[in-house]
Amino acid sequence: MSLNDRIARGLESGWKVTDGATLTANHTAEADVVIVGTGAGGGTTAEILAKRGLSVILVEEGRLYYQKDFKMDELTSYANLYQEGMSRVTKDGAIAILQGRCVGGSTTVNWTSSFRTPDATLNYWGRQFGLEDLSPDAMAPWFAGREERHSMSPWDMAPNINNDILRQGCEKLGFSWQIIPRNVKGCWNLGYCGVGCPTNAKQGALLTTIPGALDHQTHMYHGLRADRLVMNQDRIESLQATAMASDGITPTSVQVTLKARHFVVAASAIGSPGLLLRSRLPDPYERVGKRSFIHPVNASVAKMPKLVDPFYGAPQSVYSDEFNFSSGVDGDVGYKLEVPPLHPAMSAGVVPGHGDAQVKNMASLPWMQSVIALLRDGFHADSPGGTVSLRDDGSPVLDYPVTDYLWQGLRRAFYTMAEIQFAAGAQRVRLMHLDSDWYSSWADAKAAIDALPMELHRVRLFTAHQMGGCGMGSDPKQSVVNSFGEHHHVSNLNIHDASIFPTSIGANPQLSVYALAARNSTRLAQRLRT
Repeated sequence: MSLNDRIARGLESGWKVTDGATLTANHTAEADVVIVGTGAGGGTTAEILAKRGLSVILVEEGRLYYQKDFKMDELTSYANLYQEGMSRVTKDGAIAILQGRCVGGSTTVNWTSSFRTPDATLNYWGRQFGLEDLSPDAMAPWFAGREERHSMSPWDMAPNINNDILRQGCEKLGFSWQIIPRNVKGCWNLGYCGVGCPTNAKQGALLTTIPGALDHQTHMYHGLRADRLVMNQDRIESLQATAMASDGITPTSVQVTLKARHFVVAASAIGSPGLLLRSRLPDPYERVGKRSFIHPVNASVAKMPKLVDPFYGAPQSVYSDEFNFSSGVDGDVGYKLEVPPLHPAMSAGVVPGHGDAQVKNMASLPWMQSVIALLRDGFHADSPGGTVSLRDDGSPVLDYPVTDYLWQGLRRAFYTMAEIQFAAGAQRVRLMHLDSDWYSSWADAKAAIDALPMELHRVRLFTAHQMGGCGMGSDPKQSVVNSFGEHHHVSNLNIHDASIFPTSIGANPQLSVYALAARNSTRLAQRLRT
C-alpha cells in the first residue's frame, strides 16, 4: 500500500463504503441527508455537512477507482472512468461528451484547470437572472476557500511544448495569454491526468472532500444507480436506487431505499435533470432539462518542425482569453483558447482520417500540436442551449442544436487557432473537420476555412463541460432553483452541481461548482442544524 494513498488507508481504517455489487438482498438505510453524486458538488456538500455533525449518505453510480487502478492505460480508463465508456454523445451523435462516471466524478479525470467564474459572467447573472447575491465580491471568499482546499495555484513549472506553442503564437500575434491554475500537489508532470492520477497529485474530490466526508462517518455507496426520488406531498421521502453488477454497467435485481430529511442532487448537468425527470417532481413551468450548455469545442492540429510529444507534461498550462469577452458579454460568441493533450487512443478517435491515411497521420503524433476553442454559449438569444430528456429506458440524453450564431463563432475560432499555430512555426495545419486537408500556409488555411461547410458531422465537436438544465434564478417561472440551490417547489431538495448554472461560464467549471457548493452547503448545514 502506497504511504500517500488516502483511499487505501481509509478503507483499511474502516470507512463505511458499500459496493453495490456486493449487495445480495434489498436494503434500506437512513440519514439526515442523502447526496446523489460524488463529483465537485457532491463531495464538497458531503464533507461540509458531515463536519457539521449531520449524518450523510453518498450515492455514486460509477465505481470506486483509486491509485491502484490508475495505470496510465487509455483504453481501460476510458471504459471504466467515463460515461458510456467515453462514447457518450448528443442525441444526433454529432457532439462527443467527455464526462466522468466514477467516485469523484469528472474531477477524477479532468485536466486540472482551475478558474474562478469570470466577473463578467457573475455580473451578467445578476442582471439577467436576479442573482445579485453571486457578485464577484460576494463569491471571492468562497473561491479563495476552495482554492486552498484543493491546492489550486498557477502552474509553476515550464509549460510542455504543446502548451508553449499556444504562448508563442499568441506572443507573435499580440494576443494575451496567461498561465493556468491547477489543482495539484507534488505533481510529477506525467501528463496522464485524463485517465486518473497515478501519483495522487491531483486534488480532485477523490482525494480531498470524499475522504474528508468518510472520515466523519459518511456512508458511501458506489455502483448504485439513483432511479427516482419519491415524493410525499411537498417533500421527498426517499431515493429509490438499483445496485449495479461488478462490471459497473449491468443493473442487478437488488433495490436500495435511502430515506432522509433532506436530499441533495449533484449528479451532473445531464444526470441531475435526468433524475428529476424520472422522479416526475413538480415542474409547473417545464424548466427541468432546458437551457443546457456545453462550451462547444472545436480544434485544429498542427505538425511542428520539432518534437512536441503532446502526451507528456501537464496537459493544460497556458490559455488565452483574448477572444472570450472581446465582443462584450452578449455580442458575438466568445471563446477561450486552450491546449488538449494528444494521447494515442484519444487522438486516433478525433484526428480526421481512417485506414492508411490515419496510420500515416498517427505516425507523426510526436510532432503534433493542438489548440481548442471553448465557445461561451448561453449569453445571447441565438444561443438558447439544448435540452435533456429521457430515452425509453429512462436514461438521460442531451439534444443540442448548433445555431448559425454558434457556427459563425466556430468558424472564427478555426481562423484564430490556425493563425496562432502558423505564427508559432507550424509546417502544416489541419482543422478537425472531415473536409479539411493539411494546409502549408496561413493563407491556404484561411481560404479553406472561408469555404468549408459548417455542418454537424463534418466539424468535429466536443464538450468536456456540461452545465445548466436545472438553472438558478430568482423567478420560479424561469428557473428550477434559487441562488442557494434550493428547489423552488420541493421543500427538502437542493441541487449542487453545474446543472444550476443559468448559462455556461466561459471557463473550466470545477472551481465554480466547488465554490457554489461550499457556499450553499454551509447555508444548508445551518438550516438543518437548527
